[in-house]
Amino acid sequence: MNPRLLTVLLLAVLAAGCAQLAYYGQAAHGHFSLLDRAHPIDDWLTDPSVDAGLKAKLQRTKQIRRFAVSDLSLPDNRSYTEYADLQRPFALWNVVAAPALSLEPKQWCFPIAGCVNYRGYFNKSAAQKFAAGLRQQGYDVQVNGVPAYSTLGWFNDPLLSTFIRYPDGELARLIFHELAHQMVYAKDDTEFNESFATTVEQAGVERWLEAVGNQETRAAYVQFEGRKQEFLALLLKYRQRLAGTYASDLSDTQKLQQKAAIFLALQAEYQVLKTKWGGYTGYDRWFAEPLSNAHLALVATYYDLVPGFKALLAQQQSFRKFYAAVAKLAALSKEERHRQLEELAKTKPM
Repeated sequence: MNPRLLTVLLLAVLAAGCAQLAYYGQAAHGHFSLLDRAHPIDDWLTDPSVDAGLKAKLQRTKQIRRFAVSDLSLPDNRSYTEYADLQRPFALWNVVAAPALSLEPKQWCFPIAGCVNYRGYFNKSAAQKFAAGLRQQGYDVQVNGVPAYSTLGWFNDPLLSTFIRYPDGELARLIFHELAHQMVYAKDDTEFNESFATTVEQAGVERWLEAVGNQETRAAYVQFEGRKQEFLALLLKYRQRLAGTYASDLSDTQKLQQKAAIFLALQAEYQVLKTKWGGYTGYDRWFAEPLSNAHLALVATYYDLVPGFKALLAQQQSFRKFYAAVAKLAALSKEERHRQLEELAKTKPM
């Protein structure tokens, strides 16, 4: 997950007032510094100092990239044909905020990109400083490391050291997801954009595993996906409990007490889930900061509209037709496109 709008922010520098100039400046500097580190995959493959493990992953991404074009009709451009070693754990850090008694995320609006539910920083300290200011205003805040982002096709997005070592199935999933953002983009509708990319990612990996995956790769991805779905179900369960509390007739003091109890229960149930997973720690960083509404504000963003998109993909029967149909939805009002996707989700599979 993920800032998808860096390029738009860069363009907005020219239109920004002084108050936003520093933010746009760090976005521009951070993105171009990242691009400066990127070199063609073949350069890395012929470099004797590059370790065999990295070379194997880079070779695998070339195959994934070809599959994305030939079988998923994703963009045939130079994105993910270069690699950059960032020498840091994440590409950037997202700041998400929500009121103390609401799961509605704070939005930031930009001249070209429209409104989004996060604010991205290439420097962790800068993200934490901005987050501290929001906390002083009374917001619940999460600072979350992001391994990848998309520039929506404005630039050639490189492979990054922040995700290149992922297992093959997860690596394919991420590349398919980010390339999908280059196909269709609806302004001011993060839920639509992310659910669309999630649908392409899920359908794409399923086809990729059928075509080229071996038994080990398939088993690893099934395990990964199973844990992800269980973790998502856990978050949605407690998000629903919080929403019910905030919508109740309790006093604000009582709501805050209930909120604290709900988050304690979430942490306890996560520990049970980890035991079931044999101690898997892949989601531990989600709990790195004290839990807050900001942690759960965007949980549904990537999944709520997926059933409708899946029904549309089955209806269209090819990715090219699917993208064309999604583009038509993106041209509608936000309310209408969501309504149509909700109706599609009710249809029976063909």
